[in-house]
Amino acid sequence: MIYDGDCGFCRRWIARWKIMTGDRIDYQPYQSAVGALPHISREQFETAVQFIEPDGTVFSGAHAVFRALAHGAGKRWPYWLYRSVPGVAPVTELAYRFVAGHRHGFSRITQWLWGRELGPPSFLLVRWLFVRSIGLIYLIAFISLGVQILGLIGSNGISPAADYLQRVHANLGDEAYTRLPTLAWFTCSDRFLELSCWGGAAASALVILRIAPALMLVICWLLYFSLYQVGQPFLNFQWDILLLETGLLAVFYAPWSLWPRLKTDRRPPTVVRWLIILLLFRLMFSSGVVKILDDNPSDPTWLELTALTFHYETTCIPSTLSWYAHQLPLWFHKFSCVVMFVIEIGVPLLFFLPRRPRLLAFWLQVLLQVLIMATGNYNFFNLLTIALCLLLVDDAFLRRFLPRRTADEATVTANRRKPWVVQRWCVLAFAIPIITLNIVQMKITLREDRRSRGVDIESLPAPVKKLIDINRQYHLVSTYGLFRSMTTRRPEIIIEGSDDRLEWKAYEFKWKPGDPTRRPRQVAPHQPRLDWQMWFAALGDYRQRRNQWFISLKRRLLEGSPEVLALFEENPFPDKPPRFIRAELYDYHFSDWDTRREEGVWWTRERLGPYTPVLSLDSFRR
Repeated sequence: MIYDGDCGFCRRWIARWKIMTGDRIDYQPYQSAVGALPHISREQFETAVQFIEPDGTVFSGAHAVFRALAHGAGKRWPYWLYRSVPGVAPVTELAYRFVAGHRHGFSRITQWLWGRELGPPSFLLVRWLFVRSIGLIYLIAFISLGVQILGLIGSNGISPAADYLQRVHANLGDEAYTRLPTLAWFTCSDRFLELSCWGGAAASALVILRIAPALMLVICWLLYFSLYQVGQPFLNFQWDILLLETGLLAVFYAPWSLWPRLKTDRRPPTVVRWLIILLLFRLMFSSGVVKILDDNPSDPTWLELTALTFHYETTCIPSTLSWYAHQLPLWFHKFSCVVMFVIEIGVPLLFFLPRRPRLLAFWLQVLLQVLIMATGNYNFFNLLTIALCLLLVDDAFLRRFLPRRTADEATVTANRRKPWVVQRWCVLAFAIPIITLNIVQMKITLREDRRSRGVDIESLPAPVKKLIDINRQYHLVSTYGLFRSMTTRRPEIIIEGSDDRLEWKAYEFKWKPGDPTRRPRQVAPHQPRLDWQMWFAALGDYRQRRNQWFISLKRRLLEGSPEVLALFEENPFPDKPPRFIRAELYDYHFSDWDTRREEGVWWTRERLGPYTPVLSLDSFRR
């Protein structure tokens, strides 16, 4: 490859190509080679790079670039496009001539987009950190669920998983096994539920330790998916689906060896890396777009930039900083809304640009997640989103933050091996349907008819319809839209028990608002799932199908179920269960500075009326 040695733009790109092609190509400036190649004029050297094959064949311009890069690992596809796809050759040659004629300007653009160093990026450290981060998040999710699962879906829990499976089978027959795939069909005992949580935690720990990470991630996904399928409303959150989708992608991105080492790791699959970035794009872009595309005239708060004046007060489980954030002036809330829209809608477009815009996008996304994490309790969601953001950076960036010994082990060499052949074929077979589903899901988000919640499935080809059916069962690719509508009021349910219907004692929850004098606390990354469901129940009616679990909760309290009582801060009836139970609805608001100073309360509340009638065990026997 002969290039202009006096051109800084050319030298930077040649330095990049040298790393990509290794010693398979000899690079020389034309200033030293012009005499040895009399059949190529100086004018040809000055206007375009020249690539000379061993047999003397000369290629020039874009053709020379693509043919040279075809000698580099994994770069044969641009040359195939150049030769095989009509129109690619003339368009790329025209673009090459334009860039060559404006090299000074494009040199500045290159520096803005890539920085001073143009060496090809490596992602060994990125994968090392990403896979371990997913292991950590799985560990948090399994432990968080394990300490409360028996009270939620155990045999003496609020909504027993075994009863749920029995109802599904009664309605669907043997079709239930394929419509609701889960390991719980083999057994749904309390022991199985606990072993699934703690077995998943053990597999997560092995992922963190880098022991058979791909295999352990398969186990984590399978166990969490099985629990998700029987978790009913208590695991029906977007971050549970996001963890499943991310965990499955991590299986194909992780090293496929029993004890991988950075020194000998094979290169991570590029296509999976871009699938993870695409997932992050869908998550953030969709969460921003649905706030302004969704037809909801009763909720103008996002377009009016007033949503954050309600958000900190009405979020499911506020933290201490939520109270302080709520006190900020209106102009600051509106400014924060604008920044949020920029980060959620505009910044994701930078994910697909070169290095420097991606690094800017990384910092802005992490900043948003840290602010959300500080002013609310969203369990492991923010950590999972930050883990996805790691795919926006490269090893050169991470080396500044990791121990030198770890960074040195991942030193890039020209002969880093490709992923295993089996892994490459598995990745290809996995990527094609995932890309197809991504297209379908983005169409759902950016649907032409905004009143429609989906796409015209019948108009799609049969294989795509089959793929969509599989996706519904296994949640391979999901739609996201966090905070689609802002809740502008905070009703809270207070559950009380009594032995005589005269004196009532409240069941205090561990984390959700109750006693107005109790300070909101930080509980994330743990998710108290009953506390979360109480927030949703208060926004509706106990007779709604989605809230049927609430009456079951009251029955368990009347029975004195120890597994359910363990989900509360304390049991106001330690000796025996109460004879009667009721639920009262209150309207909660954050106190202001003066009220808190004078009365010592974090909340003010007003009784709205009964949420359910008074119940006793006799009520369930009728």
